[in-house]
Amino acid sequence: MREVHNRGMNARFHAPDAQAPGEVVPLPDDEAEHLTRVLRLKAGDAVRVFNGRGDEFDAVVEQAGKNGALVRVGAAQRPAPEARVAITLAQAALKGDKMDDMVRDAVMLGVAVIQPIVTERAKVTRASLARSQRRDRWQRIAISSAKQCGRATVTPILEPLDFGELVEALAKLALPQPALMFVEPDAGQDATRLSELDLSPQRAATVIIGPEGGWTDSEIEHAASVARLVTLGGRTLRADAMPVVALAALFTIWGEF
Repeated sequence: MREVHNRGMNARFHAPDAQAPGEVVPLPDDEAEHLTRVLRLKAGDAVRVFNGRGDEFDAVVEQAGKNGALVRVGAAQRPAPEARVAITLAQAALKGDKMDDMVRDAVMLGVAVIQPIVTERAKVTRASLARSQRRDRWQRIAISSAKQCGRATVTPILEPLDFGELVEALAKLALPQPALMFVEPDAGQDATRLSELDLSPQRAATVIIGPEGGWTDSEIEHAASVARLVTLGGRTLRADAMPVVALAALFTIWGEF
């Protein structure tokens, strides 16, 4: 039996193949590199692993070197709790690193799914997102954020959709769960302050956040048939700040915090 050392016991790694105690599973390449080159852990060091589907385990490094890293899965452990309301965040793609920050913070707050959308005033296109492999980058950031906040479930980043496709998808769902589209304070009489809505606890919800340039009138009109138009008072918030503020407010209303 390999001697177990405690010097790596606070380190968590994403091990998607981990399913049950006793297994020896490989770490993905980027996780193996972090274990070996950054933390310099070695065989026998105790760690934690999570599979991204809600399971977390104690583990011991079985092998660590240039050819990758293997861990032996140990006893199951209780990860950080998941949010009671499964929020799908439909976020207009933001330029530069702002979208990276949004993904990190949304995962930390506990969203269940992130659906990037491309809107009329977005600074990016679906083609440019595909060329730059942004979705893959956002998924890596989601994994990293889950590692840091203690979640054992990795938020999936879906393939980007045009805004019209999102509206069509919500119309087809026809579910009793709410869809809330956050708009600017001057969006019109159909918009309601969040504090004035009667939002009973939900099992699931879709939250729609716009781009730097805001929504167009046609987008607001199009979405009004499938979503409640919501404002956060009389101030206009930055597009990269809106998701964190909106999610924090909703989770507070629904008793998450």
